[in-house]
Amino acid sequence: MSEKKMVFFFGGGVAEGDVKMKDLLGGKGANLAEMTRIGVPVPAGFTICTEVCTDYFANERRFPANLDWRVKAALGQVESAMDRRFGDPDNPLLVSVRSGARVSMPGMMDTVLNLGLNDQTVQGLILQSGKPRFAYDCYRRFVQMFGNVVMGVEHHNFEHLIEKAKERLGKVNDVDLSAEDWMGLVAEFKGRIRQKTGRDFPEDPWEQLWAAVAAVFNSWYKPSAVTYRRLHDIPEHWGTAVNVQAMVFGNMGEDCATGVAFTRDPSTGENGLFGEYLINAQGEDVVAGIRTPCQITLSGRQKNQSDQPSMEETMPRLYRELVGMGQRLEQHYREMQDLEFTIQNGKLWLLQTRTGKRSAQAALSIAVAMVNEGLISRDEALLRVEPQTLDQLLHPTLDPEDRVKSQVIATGLPASPGAASGQIAFSADEAEQLAGSGVAVILFREETSPEDIHGMHAAKGIVTVRGGMTSHAAVVARGMGRPCVSGCGSIKPHIEEGRFTVESAGRGLVEVKRGDWLTIDGSRGEVLLGRVKTRQAEMTGDFATFMSWADETRRMRVRTNADTPADAKAARLFGAEGIGLCRTEHMFFDAERIVAVREMILARDEAGRRKALAKLLPMQRFDFEGIFREMKNLPVTIRLLDPPLHEFIPHDHKGQAEVAAALEISEEDVRRRVDELEEANPMLGHRGCRLAITYPEIYEMQVRAIMEAACRLVKQDGFTIVPEIMIPLVGFRSELAIIKKRCVAVCEEVMTETGVRIDYLLGTMIELPRAALRAEQIAQEADFFSFGTNDLTQTTLGLSRDDAGSFLGAYVEQNVLQQDPFVSLDQTGVGQLVEWAVKRGRDVKPKLKLGICGEHGGDPASIGFFERVGLDYVSCSPFRVPIARLAAAQAVLRGAMEKARKKAKLDKNKKRKCKGD
Repeated sequence: MSEKKMVFFFGGGVAEGDVKMKDLLGGKGANLAEMTRIGVPVPAGFTICTEVCTDYFANERRFPANLDWRVKAALGQVESAMDRRFGDPDNPLLVSVRSGARVSMPGMMDTVLNLGLNDQTVQGLILQSGKPRFAYDCYRRFVQMFGNVVMGVEHHNFEHLIEKAKERLGKVNDVDLSAEDWMGLVAEFKGRIRQKTGRDFPEDPWEQLWAAVAAVFNSWYKPSAVTYRRLHDIPEHWGTAVNVQAMVFGNMGEDCATGVAFTRDPSTGENGLFGEYLINAQGEDVVAGIRTPCQITLSGRQKNQSDQPSMEETMPRLYRELVGMGQRLEQHYREMQDLEFTIQNGKLWLLQTRTGKRSAQAALSIAVAMVNEGLISRDEALLRVEPQTLDQLLHPTLDPEDRVKSQVIATGLPASPGAASGQIAFSADEAEQLAGSGVAVILFREETSPEDIHGMHAAKGIVTVRGGMTSHAAVVARGMGRPCVSGCGSIKPHIEEGRFTVESAGRGLVEVKRGDWLTIDGSRGEVLLGRVKTRQAEMTGDFATFMSWADETRRMRVRTNADTPADAKAARLFGAEGIGLCRTEHMFFDAERIVAVREMILARDEAGRRKALAKLLPMQRFDFEGIFREMKNLPVTIRLLDPPLHEFIPHDHKGQAEVAAALEISEEDVRRRVDELEEANPMLGHRGCRLAITYPEIYEMQVRAIMEAACRLVKQDGFTIVPEIMIPLVGFRSELAIIKKRCVAVCEEVMTETGVRIDYLLGTMIELPRAALRAEQIAQEADFFSFGTNDLTQTTLGLSRDDAGSFLGAYVEQNVLQQDPFVSLDQTGVGQLVEWAVKRGRDVKPKLKLGICGEHGGDPASIGFFERVGLDYVSCSPFRVPIARLAAAQAVLRGAMEKARKKAKLDKNKKRKCKGD
């Protein structure tokens, strides 16, 4: 790395980087450079690039050679730009040291503010400001933050000393403490650091700086950061940049302030400045929820019914400047921006801009609005919305009729939209534990921090006592799609006792204890006692417009996995274009039907089995009629019986006795048959097409039910139905040929009986490696392939989906696997089998219909792969249909972009070659 540039300066209208260097400078550093270039007032600073972070960890957490003088040179440029000197006791330059990954990881890594203060430079800060209390407030903040972040002293140690001091001095709030009080606390803080670590607080500003830079790098591996990266698929090898920037102060007096603003509402997408600020405060006070902030706009104040004046009222000139800067940055980046700003002595500084995190509803609304405004194209709009976030729009909202019966016990800020009910948990660990046991959880905290990330992810919703619309809880909850109500100041928490109390209108003092049920409405900022019914959201307005663009763009069709008419109906509402997997075994577990199934299994001969199957025939036919009717003229792929027969018979003595009584046979006969069906590895045993080889009458009954249902609806209702009958677990062409012959005979028989001729397809599920490897043979007998990637993953990797969870986490953590292969397709292993089967199958039948019906059909990364290999459709669960529709469109757009990139590279090489000739 010694030959590479490691440090990039920005300030005074000059920047050594730009927004295109995000991989090297991180998102924050690239944007600081870009803002400087376009003339936005940014305090001078420099960025230590991400490659230094990678080198730091590769070199056993040691800084690379030559970094020292490069940092000193860059800091000299900052000193010149800000007319102050680092470590100068008379005119000190103080700096912030912040992280900056390629993508925003809000609050997950460490920051140190006010760095450069010691017992000498604090006097220089007093000279600069003329305000001893301000200077010592900054000093105590620095010692507190440095002691926590860099030296590892837990935050509560310092808070405890502050509370003791206030109690001793008879003061209530931090703002009541004088310069002398803070000066005394600085000494106490240093003493506590020495007590806890055995080391003195460093007085040398350069020692402080290098320790802080190392701490920010090290925070890349903090548990909260690791969890956040895992949840958001951020690669570990990216590392983080470090931004060292001159401090400007929002806590120097009443003409100073700090705040966070969005150029559009991150919850709704409404166009207009949205945010919060605090007078006489530092930025950490806003985002950490230490003080409840005020609204920036008058309309925001009115909407939140706040009695605190807005920035628009108290600082009208600076408010107009902020609005103008926000509009300028949004036009420049062509994207909604999240701004951090500080006002020092009436001057506005921007400390950061980045693409603003937003709810899924806001993302859609902003994308549609920006297309209508001419800022971006439809293709750009489609690529800006993460497909997984659409899931937020498909979950229930509170049922209005049930809502009026429930008591609102507290109100706060509508920090993240949506609604949820759950049992209250008072810690992140408790929430994760309860959720792991299947309990719906509402996480309650005074305020959240990065250490709560695992509990927030596990919870259905979040409530906080403190914090505003830009607090940690609000930002993270919106990104996760969890409803959140923040700033419920009327609630009095008793976290250690596992309860809270609140004065509620009409009920007096209400106590809520651990395990009680709460409901929250994150769209209205309300907390309700008990459980409230919910109802499904509708795909209308901007959602419908946006999805229509996706449908016009994508090539692959999107079907659903549905086993009942109700599932089919729900999937159609979400835009499903047919059924890619109807699992017939799920129809057998009804109380009435299971008796006939068990009678068939326990029969002594074929005649007995056929007698039992005759009872099931009308039931199956009824099911298929319902599904065909809901799907109208759309394709329906029906998988014939797949699981082993033992799954339909109880294995406990009580259950076997009940079966014997129902069928009027002996318990001994039941136990004998159970013993006969027992398999050492049933997943690889007598199941799927193997059942049809030994008991052909089972599939004959199912095919007859399918064809009778289809012919009846064609005859009665004029539907155009093309049933797709799928044979599971085929590994040999001969298997499929034998079963196909029998199925065709039944189909012809039914059409002759009904006098109706319909088209139908007979295909197979590719879920065994052998089937993929011999696809050219199997294709000779099949009208279609449907890749069952759940079982294909199991049989290729030798992993049980039901059992591998106990160790897959370790495989992902140690980079044996990049992610869970049952969530996102193993493209280099399982994917290669899919690609091979696609090519060999279409070599035999160029128009062979190809689809996928495993869970990977709803995973965006997997869908991108399926687009590249040329599948005709994906099939997924009903709630993932919109996700698949958007992901399929994005796959087309990214494919076109990659093709264009390769062509441009080829053209460039041709020109270079011509010049050489």
